[in-house]
Amino acid sequence: MQETTSLDRKEMFLFALYITSMVLVNTIGSKIITLFGVRVSVGIFFMPVLFLVTDVVAEVKGHKDAALFVRMSIIMLALLFVMTGISVKIAPHPTWDLQEQYQQVFGMSMRMSLASLASFAVSQNIDIRIFMLFKKLSKGKNLWLRNNLSTMVSQFVDTVIFMFIAFYHLTPKFTVAYVFSLIIPYWIFKVIFALIDTPFCYLGVKWLSKKD
Repeated sequence: MQETTSLDRKEMFLFALYITSMVLVNTIGSKIITLFGVRVSVGIFFMPVLFLVTDVVAEVKGHKDAALFVRMSIIMLALLFVMTGISVKIAPHPTWDLQEQYQQVFGMSMRMSLASLASFAVSQNIDIRIFMLFKKLSKGKNLWLRNNLSTMVSQFVDTVIFMFIAFYHLTPKFTVAYVFSLIIPYWIFKVIFALIDTPFCYLGVKWLSKKD
């Protein structure tokens, strides 16, 4: 049996980080906080990791490996939602009196689950395609530019898809204009985080490229 190389182990670590961040966004991300006066999910702190990891992998390993990360994660995310839904619905033991709290924490609606799955699948694939397009156009130069442009565009797509599937016409208040009033400030924070993670993209590429 062929021994796993150092590069393989590094890629496995990035995949584990990617999956963990995805789970965190879709579990503890249900908590809403106020960030500089804007209502946001705590998942906003983990979302940039998803785009950072695929950019690093796409830069070093290419489109195929980065796309594999996304495909496998979509399957895991769907499994997460199915198993969570089943666990919430299963009748608890008579001595366990935390069903209501359990349902409040994990009982994500089908609409919210669909919004999360759709936005994740579309935005992650767009991120990789834009990243690789700009890598080709720049002939492998200006990593900072394709890292930020791909993330900014795909994060906007992610936010728009999620917000509209999850909230549009949820009540009469949630019109197109109102949903966009929620999208723009939320996306701006994602852009800021994208800019902040640029040095980590360079460090990640250097680390993954290095052969031990």
